[in-house]
Amino acid sequence: MPTHYRRHSRRPRRRAAAAVITGLVTALLLPGQVAFAADTQTATITASQAFYQVSEGETADVTLVLKTSDNKALTAAATVSYRTGVGTATAGTDYLTTSGTVTFSADTVPGARKTIRISVRHDRTAEAAETIPVTLTAASTGLATGAAPTVVINANGLPYLDKKLSTKQRVADLLARMNLDDKIGQMTQAERAAVTDDTTKIASWRLGSVLSGGGSVPTPNTPTAWVNMVNTFQQAALSTPLQIPIIYGVDAVHGHGNVLGATIFPQNIGLGASRDPKLVEQVYHATAAEVRATGVPWDFAPCVCVTRDERWGRSYESFGEDPNLLTRMTTAVTGLQGRKASQLDDPDRVLATIKHYAGDGNTSYGTGDSGYAIDRGVTTVSRRDFTRTILPPYIAGVRAGAGAVMPSFSSIDWTDDGVGNPTNMHAHKELLTSMLKGTLGFDGFVITDWEGIHQIPDPTATADTLLPTAAQVRTAVNAGSDMFMEPNTAARFETVLKGEVNAGRVSMTRINDAVSRILTSKFQLGLFDKPFATTDRVDQVGSSQHRALAREAVAKSQVLLKNTDNVLPLRSDAKIYVAGRNADNIGNQAGGWTLDWQGRSGATIPGTSILDGIRQDAPHALITYSADASAPVGKNDIGIVVVGETPYAEGYGDVGGPAWPWGTDAQKETKSLTLQPADKAAIDKVCDAVTTCVVLVVSGRPQIITGQLGKIDALVASWLPGSEGAGVADTLFGRQAFTGTLPVTWPATTEQVPVNVGDRHYKPLYPYGWGL
Repeated sequence: MPTHYRRHSRRPRRRAAAAVITGLVTALLLPGQVAFAADTQTATITASQAFYQVSEGETADVTLVLKTSDNKALTAAATVSYRTGVGTATAGTDYLTTSGTVTFSADTVPGARKTIRISVRHDRTAEAAETIPVTLTAASTGLATGAAPTVVINANGLPYLDKKLSTKQRVADLLARMNLDDKIGQMTQAERAAVTDDTTKIASWRLGSVLSGGGSVPTPNTPTAWVNMVNTFQQAALSTPLQIPIIYGVDAVHGHGNVLGATIFPQNIGLGASRDPKLVEQVYHATAAEVRATGVPWDFAPCVCVTRDERWGRSYESFGEDPNLLTRMTTAVTGLQGRKASQLDDPDRVLATIKHYAGDGNTSYGTGDSGYAIDRGVTTVSRRDFTRTILPPYIAGVRAGAGAVMPSFSSIDWTDDGVGNPTNMHAHKELLTSMLKGTLGFDGFVITDWEGIHQIPDPTATADTLLPTAAQVRTAVNAGSDMFMEPNTAARFETVLKGEVNAGRVSMTRINDAVSRILTSKFQLGLFDKPFATTDRVDQVGSSQHRALAREAVAKSQVLLKNTDNVLPLRSDAKIYVAGRNADNIGNQAGGWTLDWQGRSGATIPGTSILDGIRQDAPHALITYSADASAPVGKNDIGIVVVGETPYAEGYGDVGGPAWPWGTDAQKETKSLTLQPADKAAIDKVCDAVTTCVVLVVSGRPQIITGQLGKIDALVASWLPGSEGAGVADTLFGRQAFTGTLPVTWPATTEQVPVNVGDRHYKPLYPYGWGL
């Protein structure tokens, strides 16, 4: 019998045995005893939060909350004793010793609250934060207590807390007060899932940052819950002596995609088609407003990579294939941050991150890492061509004031010294320190990508070696990275880096430089002065103004590739037959980085599908909708067939790459530059039956459609429009003119790929810049 079959086959027998035992126990108990065992209520009294910050001379209000096991009112009174314990604060000098009991009477409903008050004295001494632990002890039967809360007396009187001093002075003062553990903690970023169940890790690890990966969200996934989550993490960070706030970060690459109800803008490839830098700035400003409204001050965007191969799974994250276009679109940086450093602490601005530095859109097919075909691969290029075709958008992003830069997973192999010796970007000191921080004058901080340093080659590592290794850590730090995205290995990273510093393999000069850069951004964002977010602006998330802007951006991103006899725009009272799997699938039209890392097919987010938009713009039309074109088609119908891709992200979107194993069946389909069979069939059935046929391609990259082009009267590249599909319909019915032009070349055959403007043999189906 195969091993795996034996292992699984034991489970039913275990369940059966458990059922027999349960039955025997039940039979031995009297009916009343069984009922009593099932109905016994237990109560828990716990603090509403783990940490309570209070200033000298004020009173700390510690709130106790009642919970019951059956979520019913108390059957008997519940009493808890409390007492201030021994922390770093001094009883009598810093606070008044407090003790007593709190009772919730019988019939009190769960969720009821009572308050303990602890008086804090004003000693007029400049000092770091001090702690007062509060112990809770059950004083009645059937009662449990939650984790003991801690009152934190805020640091006061220290120069770095003085808003009147310059940022440079505040950073210098704070840095001088930090020990090595404080500094290494500031260089470390963990994922929210690693600290949610025990927020004290934020304090014990001295974390500088926490992030949400794609799909990592609070429950419920609402703007208010996001604010509460970030504030909970911030409370833990501010329990440390120096009270250095964390900076929370997210990937809001086309709107605040993790948050249900946020405005989802067109992916960058569509914004590139608009050729409108001002529009891009407005879109990213709206994104910043929604991100900051949820308590998050940092966005891992924009991607300013130049995409040079349509097969790459991240091609839609780029604005296009021409570095000049990308350079113009770095208005995304000022959209996020504002045009002045002083705007960073505004309630509608966030720190921008230009990524992925540099060359991730130029990797050679077949060199991908982690099983991918092209993603995380090797860019083989001369230094001259690198400077000419890859670097310009990063130069523009730095000049626009980007506060952070994220290195690429990919590697660079200089042809100047012979091919075959690539250097991973996370280890590339020449490009991170000499070029970025030296020649380009970048004064922000470098944040690694998700476990990015784990991919730095370490010849000593084996399959059992824990990551990151010492070699990976010291190489990355010495190369120029300042903060390290170690979602699930933050503690190990800190231990390893401390060992490397103590061994003299990483200098304190390098550590101090990294920490100074990070602290500077935190001061500029106003996190020291206003560390906690409010819910005052949660109505910005998914607001009508932002959705109207998104609809405008969608319309301006549409590229009219073909329009025989000017069949577009359509009459709003026409007889219309709509088909295709992407006509009424808002998840497909949003693409990756929407609710999940890989996105989700289906009715996933609020907004309008393309079909919804058609119905809005043509209220007097007679509309038939059949996703698979199985409904009868009339010869005089105007056919609109909406085809294209399902969501993907990164290497799982590579043509020839692995399938996303946990997605919907539609998302598991083989990624291709040609339409899926069902899409082709829908085009054939509708276009062969009607007199006028319009085809919309909803995708993150061009789809080869040359073979069916002859039966198509109008062809539109709709890209990935996001939540406002009505913008697509606006161009179909003439509410908005077609103004978009191709940000990438549209190939005629798969054999041409990769194909880019400027190639020696350049004969695509539609050239770069095409648009009727």
